[in-house]
Amino acid sequence: MKKILTFVSIALIGLSAKAQDSNQGLKGAWFATSQFGYQQTKNADVKNTNLSVLPIVGTFITPSVAVGAAVGYINIKSDSNAGTASKTDLIVIEPLARKYWNVAGSLYFFGQLALPVITGKEKESELKVNQVGLALSGGFDYFVTKNFSVEFSYDLANFTSTTLKPENGEKTTVTNFSLAHVANVDATYTGALGGSNPNLTSPISVGFKFLF
Repeated sequence: MKKILTFVSIALIGLSAKAQDSNQGLKGAWFATSQFGYQQTKNADVKNTNLSVLPIVGTFITPSVAVGAAVGYINIKSDSNAGTASKTDLIVIEPLARKYWNVAGSLYFFGQLALPVITGKEKESELKVNQVGLALSGGFDYFVTKNFSVEFSYDLANFTSTTLKPENGEKTTVTNFSLAHVANVDATYTGALGGSNPNLTSPISVGFKFLF
């Protein structure tokens, strides 16, 4: 009888600990991911390229809510046999918050609110570029293992205000607001920054996430 009671007690303690871990979810876990993009367009001897790298680090403050920040880099360039027509280097700083909901098994839906701030200059003309935005996105996160997942997200609502300030002359402000938008290019960016359809932000992102 004593052995049976001891076995039952150990089993109950184990189940209780497992239930507690389950309730805790991902609280306290850290994650790291990165978004990478490259695009090139070539016409005769003119080559336009866009490169973006955006590492993201965050932590779960509750079992289903995470906060984090991204610090990254965007390079927009236009080259030809005559030399470099334009070269834009931009720094991206983006605080963000996410809320997760379990769909089924290892598949989760998440909503994200981010505040991207982008700043830098086009070096050939000394054109200063500053953008501040507010982006609401939704996506799916599939956990392949407990420490690795694949995520896909899409902008649901996006607001940006971009200021282009030349070394001499008046500044230009471009304000955009869109709902569930598709990729689009403002003519002001194409003319001033060169590159291959130089969007400063992308409405679609795919990434790999590591948890630890």
